[in-house]
Amino acid sequence: MLLHILNRSPATSEVYRQALSAMGPDDRLLLIEDGVQGAVGALFDRFAGIEGRLYAQEEDLVARGLAPICAPAVVRIDVEGFVTLTEEAQKTVSWF
Repeated sequence: MLLHILNRSPATSEVYRQALSAMGPDDRLLLIEDGVQGAVGALFDRFAGIEGRLYAQEEDLVARGLAPICAPAVVRIDVEGFVTLTEEAQKTVSWF
């Protein structure tokens, strides 16, 4: 399993498309920094098909005021959860 880490908002960058196309069936995607905007509203629809493998950094959701409107299908993790994901992954791929 690879952990893909996306820090760009799908509203302002198309790099999420590259991340999704590079993902294997067991890979996971973690949204951090402005990438957490993909966990809400219509932007969440861009990640259809990876339910259960889509994560968002809780602290970044809170910092942007998005925690209350985060899609229920997104797995919210704290820093400890981030560390656990990186430990479970064979390697990580950052998308900036």
